[in-house]
Amino acid sequence: MGNIASCCVSPSGSPKLPRQVERLEDYQINTDLSDDTGPYLQHISDREVPDDLALESNPSDHARASTIFLSKSQTDVRDRRKSNHINHVSPGLLSKKYSSCSTIFIDDSTVSQPNLKSTIKCVTLAIYYHIKNRDSDRSLDIFDEKMHPLSREQVPDDYSRTDPEHKLIYRFVRTLFSAAQLTAECAIVTLVYLERLLTYAELDICPSNWKRIVLGAILLASKVWDDQAVWNVDYCQILKDITVEDMNEMERHFLELLQFNINVPASVYAKYYFDLRSLADDNNLSFPLEPLRNERAQKLEAISRLCEDKYKDLSRVAMRRSFSADNLVGIRRSNAVLS
Repeated sequence: MGNIASCCVSPSGSPKLPRQVERLEDYQINTDLSDDTGPYLQHISDREVPDDLALESNPSDHARASTIFLSKSQTDVRDRRKSNHINHVSPGLLSKKYSSCSTIFIDDSTVSQPNLKSTIKCVTLAIYYHIKNRDSDRSLDIFDEKMHPLSREQVPDDYSRTDPEHKLIYRFVRTLFSAAQLTAECAIVTLVYLERLLTYAELDICPSNWKRIVLGAILLASKVWDDQAVWNVDYCQILKDITVEDMNEMERHFLELLQFNINVPASVYAKYYFDLRSLADDNNLSFPLEPLRNERAQKLEAISRLCEDKYKDLSRVAMRRSFSADNLVGIRRSNAVLS
């Protein structure tokens, strides 16, 4: 038992690193150990950046970081409100419906089942603000539309200087979603991948690359999210003049720039959904409201009861597991022994 080289401790074992070192230092030290201990496979948690940096720069990975598109849109929203206040512009007739004592208005969009048309409008509006309020024109050749055109039509000379309108972006995305029969959830994941690409690769979505970046994000989101993924050759049927080799190369570059991180946590998905709703409210893109009917009310009540029963069962199981002293009825006091 007192021997140093026991069965539990091997003298040739790899030395343990101090726990106080930073993650980046861990990465540098561990890579140096590969000569002594053989091939070293770094764990994915060791490749993550520190939390303080990640929260600031990676909103597509952390739910507490604010989305980029919402912050870029706030400048235009504030300027619009300020201009309306200075020029005394009246909002006009209120088109938004409000609930009353006799009628309750509710939309058909939820975080688990968003409205497809409204979601695509909000996602394309977020892309529009990305292009309009971009910091610079950083790009890569694989996403340049002139070097890799999507159609046989000649690309205009000022293609890199003219910002696309929101209608043009919406028409492009709606065509892809309609032809490929994609869901609204796929549109939200598309926006997550787009912002993750801009953050990881330090790029800007601009007039020269927005179509191919959006196409790559949709292609990847449809494969990750939908059960029946759309093949690359299917997109070649939608965009007649693009080749399968071009689609494969763009997808490979997209994944490499994302560092193969295609995971979308539920908290990040929910954050993007509610931020898109905030973007819609700021830009008067209201979700369609309908009066609450008896059938819809009964269906919502049934779903609510089902979820309530499910959470009750889970809480009971958790309470049983947390009890570590079930047999203790009260505190037992022993008699004192006086010597």
